[in-house]
Amino acid sequence: MTHRATPQTPEAVRAPAMPGALVVRAGCAEHVPLPHGGGFDLLADAAHTGGALGANLLTLGAGADGARPHVHTRSTELFHVLDGAVEFSLDGGMTTVTRGGLVVIPPGTPHAFGAAAGATAELLAVLTPGVDRFGYFRALGRVQHGLDTFDSLLPEQDRYDVHFLGGADAAAWDAARGRTTPGRAPSR
Repeated sequence: MTHRATPQTPEAVRAPAMPGALVVRAGCAEHVPLPHGGGFDLLADAAHTGGALGANLLTLGAGADGARPHVHTRSTELFHVLDGAVEFSLDGGMTTVTRGGLVVIPPGTPHAFGAAAGATAELLAVLTPGVDRFGYFRALGRVQHGLDTFDSLLPEQDRYDVHFLGGADAAAWDAARGRTTPGRAPSR
């Protein structure tokens, strides 16, 4: 697993004519590769935005999971589908969102998502208020490449405001995605 160039510090990407503004130039975001050919581009962490938001670009290979069932207790999550087709499980219901679509998930709403069968996807994901989650995405990359275990993420659920769901939520997601194997690790 290799990362693209180390990201610039927030000071290095701040626009000099716009105090407090954050500019992340194309190709400057840290890239965390995923084994299905996709990956995370880490755009802005909460520390970069005064806690206002966190943002990343997620690219998913054909049919790949983006996130297994989970909830955020403190933050709203927004997804803008930039390309492809994404299946979302939202509070138990399934819907497919294609290029140009937007999904907003309030705190406490169980959700999961992944590229639709046979489709790739590119999504802009924004979490507000922000939670510093770059470490979480790096850890997910290690888990997906078999360099760490999913269990290593469990003690960090409160820190990253990602609370994984099992049981019926996980079984319903697996069934909707055409899988019957229980206990698969989340990918986001």
